[in-house]
Amino acid sequence: MLKFESNSPSETHAIAKKIGAALRPGTCIAYFGGMGAGKTTFTRGLAEGIGFPDVVSSPTFALVNEYHEMGCISVYHFDMYRVTSAEALETTGFWDYPLKDSVFVIEWAENIIDELPQPMLKISISGNGDMPRTIVIEGDELLDHFGS
Repeated sequence: MLKFESNSPSETHAIAKKIGAALRPGTCIAYFGGMGAGKTTFTRGLAEGIGFPDVVSSPTFALVNEYHEMGCISVYHFDMYRVTSAEALETTGFWDYPLKDSVFVIEWAENIIDELPQPMLKISISGNGDMPRTIVIEGDELLDHFGS
């Protein structure tokens, strides 16, 4: 387990950028945190660490945003806020995306946690508004790539 404290969106971004630089294809990232906790901000940092320009936006209304860039691992950024069962997940086409060759980033993962592929990094972000954030990352062997 890794634990970070962040006092601003730019600190959250910097922490995520460090994590993103160490990601490997086949990684599934499951976010846990309330509305406004900083999940999309964290994803922007992850994507930048992978090598993307500032292209990340919230997938709230699209369900999934795809990011592809020459020389980068593809990122599929899902919003599962309205997906609350295995049956609902199946109708999204989730299993048609190529995890083996990419990174999945899943907001509101608690809604479908039992259905998500393993191994997985669980990233919990607590705090909202102007409050500092506590970021906890769990993921067994996937954490071997990261330093604190």
